[in-house]
Amino acid sequence: MSDLEMAATTELGVRPSGDPAAGPAATAKTRSLYADAWYDLRRNWIFWVASALVVLIVLMAVWPGLFSSADPTACNTRRQFAGPSGGAILGYDFQGCDVFSRTVHGARASVLVGVFAVLMTGVIGLVFGMLAGYFGGWLDAILSRVVDVVLGIPLLLAAIVLSKRLSADRQGSGIATVVIVLGILGWTTAARVMRGSVIAARSQDYVAAARMLGAGPLRIMWRHILPNALAPFIVVLTIALGTFIATEATLSFLNIGLRSPAISWGIDIATAGKHVRESATPLVAPSVFLTLTVLAFIMLGDAIRDAFDPKLR
Repeated sequence: MSDLEMAATTELGVRPSGDPAAGPAATAKTRSLYADAWYDLRRNWIFWVASALVVLIVLMAVWPGLFSSADPTACNTRRQFAGPSGGAILGYDFQGCDVFSRTVHGARASVLVGVFAVLMTGVIGLVFGMLAGYFGGWLDAILSRVVDVVLGIPLLLAAIVLSKRLSADRQGSGIATVVIVLGILGWTTAARVMRGSVIAARSQDYVAAARMLGAGPLRIMWRHILPNALAPFIVVLTIALGTFIATEATLSFLNIGLRSPAISWGIDIATAGKHVRESATPLVAPSVFLTLTVLAFIMLGDAIRDAFDPKLR
C-alpha cells in the first residue's frame, strides 16, 4: 500500500487491512476508531450502569412530572416534618414541602448549569486548543501561559469571589451567573487536552497529504485534525459535567450560587442541614441524588476514556 493510500485510510480513522499489526480479524473487516470504542463500551458494565443513571437524571430534569406530580413550591407549615403520606414518599421538610418532589425538580437546575457550562468551556477550550496546537510558536506560548495562569487559580475560591461579584449586578435565579463563572474558570483542562491531541494529529501523513493538495489551515483543522482529536476532548467534557454539577451545588450551599425561586440540591442541603436533628430525610435525599449524579458522569467519562485508549486500563 502506498504512503498516500495509508494517509487516506488513516484520515478516515481506519487501520489498513493490509497492515500486519491489524491481525487476521482486521484483515477480513476493518473498523474505525469509534466503532472499536463502541465495541469495547458494549462489554463494559460500568458504562451501562453510568448511562442508566445519566438517562434517569436527564429524564428527571426534562420531565419531572414522570416521577412526581406534586408541586415542589406548594408548602404548608402544618405539615412540617410530617412522615411519608400519599404522594410524598419521603415526607416533608421544615417548611412543609414535599421532599421527594423538590429532590426530583432539583435535578433540572443542576443539569442545566452543568450542560451549559460544559458547552461554554467546550467552545473556549476547542478554540484555544486548536489554535495553540496547530500553529505553535509564539501563539502557542501565549495561549499556554494564559492556561497556566487560570489553572493556578483555585477553582472553588475563584468561583466564590467571581460569583459574589457577578451576582451583585444580576437578578433572578442565578443560573446564568453560575454558568458564566464555571465557563470562565473551567475551560483550561479541555484546552490542554485538545492542544495535545492536535499536536499529535498535525504530524500525521494525512495532514501532510491535505497540505500537498492545497488545503488551507481552517480546512485542515476542521476536516482532518478535529475528527481525529475529538475523542479525548469528549472524555474530558463528560467528566467536567459531573464536576460542574458538584461545584454548582457547593456554591448554592454557600448561598452564593443559585437563588430562589430556583430549586437546587445545594440549596435544599444547606436548608435541611440546619434542621437535621428534627428530620434527616430532607438532607439525605438531595445529597444521595447529587452524589449519584456526579458519580454517574465521572464513571461514564472513565468508561469512554478506557474505550478510546485501552492502554489506560
